Amino acid sequence: MAEDQKADSVVVVGLGRFGGSVAESLVNLGHEVLGIDSDPRIVQDWSDRLTHVVEADATDTDAVRQLGVQDFSRAVVGIGTNLETSVLTVLTLAEIGVEEIWAKATSVKHGQILSRVGARHVVFPESEMGERVAHLITGRMLDYIEFDDGFAIAKVRAPQEAVGQSLAEIGLRSRWGVTVVGIKQPGEDFTYARPETVIPDGCLLIVAGDTAKVERFAGVTA
Repeated sequence: MAEDQKADSVVVVGLGRFGGSVAESLVNLGHEVLGIDSDPRIVQDWSDRLTHVVEADATDTDAVRQLGVQDFSRAVVGIGTNLETSVLTVLTLAEIGVEEIWAKATSVKHGQILSRVGARHVVFPESEMGERVAHLITGRMLDYIEFDDGFAIAKVRAPQEAVGQSLAEIGLRSRWGVTVVGIKQPGEDFTYARPETVIPDGCLLIVAGDTAKVERFAGVTA
């Protein structure tokens, strides 16, 4: 994998239920994923579903460096059942320079430890779905909720091309099939959107619509 590809890809360590869900969702979103797991059976199971899958001990600094993980800017640690391995993996990733580390925690105390050793984001799978986390990791959406019937709501950055125009002028509903529910400017309260609402620079949009359409629209706002 080339250096520029690594910078825009994600490492997922631990391909269990949560890590596997995140990895698969990232691939579906068009991102390259390097999956790492210490169980050869799991590695074999994921070999044809991810960009790259390797069997390795992610607590081994030398092994992780040989895989080039230090060139990735984002990593997800999906290990939860073995607290020591989870913590040491996060510590290893932080020490080699991975900037954005998302880590699964099984308790509040576990989450506190992960934060202290280098995790930027601690995820509790009971309340965070793998697909939602995948959207947030890629930076395309600042928040994301998907409902069972294929409907989604997301908080995204306003696309630069829309700045200075009213919602009626840019026609997001006709162009992208999404509806702008509200607008949030830095330092100001949330306001409900109207057709005449003009989109200011640097604001956030709350958009709703069909899941696939919301995802496509988010792709032009990142």
